[in-house]
Amino acid sequence: MAASHTLSQLSYAPALSKTRRRRLYRRTPTCQARPLTRGCAAGNLPLVAKQKEDLPLDSIVCGDALDTLKALPANSVHLMITSPPYNLDKPYANHDDDLDYREYLKWMERVWRAAKRVLVKGGRICVNIGENKRQNITVPTYAAFIHQFVKLKMLYRGTVIWNKNSAAKHCAWGSWKSCSNPHIVPRHEYIIVFSKGQWKLEGDSKDSDITAKEFMDTTRSVWSFGTESKKRIGHPAPFPEQLPERLIKYYSYRGNTVLDMFAGSGTVGVVAKRFKRHFVLIDNSAKYCKLAQKRFRETFGEGPQLVKAVGLSKKSVPCPEGATFTSPGRSPG
Repeated sequence: MAASHTLSQLSYAPALSKTRRRRLYRRTPTCQARPLTRGCAAGNLPLVAKQKEDLPLDSIVCGDALDTLKALPANSVHLMITSPPYNLDKPYANHDDDLDYREYLKWMERVWRAAKRVLVKGGRICVNIGENKRQNITVPTYAAFIHQFVKLKMLYRGTVIWNKNSAAKHCAWGSWKSCSNPHIVPRHEYIIVFSKGQWKLEGDSKDSDITAKEFMDTTRSVWSFGTESKKRIGHPAPFPEQLPERLIKYYSYRGNTVLDMFAGSGTVGVVAKRFKRHFVLIDNSAKYCKLAQKRFRETFGEGPQLVKAVGLSKKSVPCPEGATFTSPGRSPG
């Protein structure tokens, strides 16, 4: 897999004339930007995506999930694995995880619509979502998501129950030892899976890398493995690598592109790279983008490029090491 396949047609801005910029990007067929310093500081060269067909492969896009999805080319991604904000007031960086519930669902439906456009025909989307915990929410979020995908005419492939093997203490029984109002305490999460347009994903069977045992384990609708440490990863809601590993090997071929629009600490990208898939990670938190890049460096000895996106079809700039910024929008870290 190439180290970087980011934006395919680039120009340098803003100090150069339009004519000069056209000459530059015609001479630069790949994304390997030369260290020019005219008009900006070295290491912080603005890159302008000239076409909407540019796909920032093997990069971490630091930008709003919805805006970035809208800017990506249609029919370009084979598999999406993501865990959106649960709207349960988790302490994400750069995201309010306590929106009005109706507004939250409207926002998520827009994200799913944009995601569908980006998927190839037969491409899959896998959404990890937890059970509702607050009494004032009467609609189970995973069921609301299923309804949204069905409205978008996506093909429902099924739901996995992730048994987290959690034995954490709790005191949320509701009415103790009484049938008055007892609560079910969730020890599981869901992974709902949909396809775009058709059941089959075209590809070469030689590029399937799942073993017989892995295949059998993954086909079962209940997966049992533990959670990831929030403290060790440095993110409030990381999932274990075993979750995207199963989904990537089950639902994609080697060489396919895997996207996570709520990338957080970058788990999906790390696992995708390990199993020879391309990846696109999107997150609106500079803190989590740099955390994900750090995980890549610790795992592979090198990290992907950080790209700050302001609508990729308009402008995107490499994010220099140590940079801090806040992107508009409501996507979580």
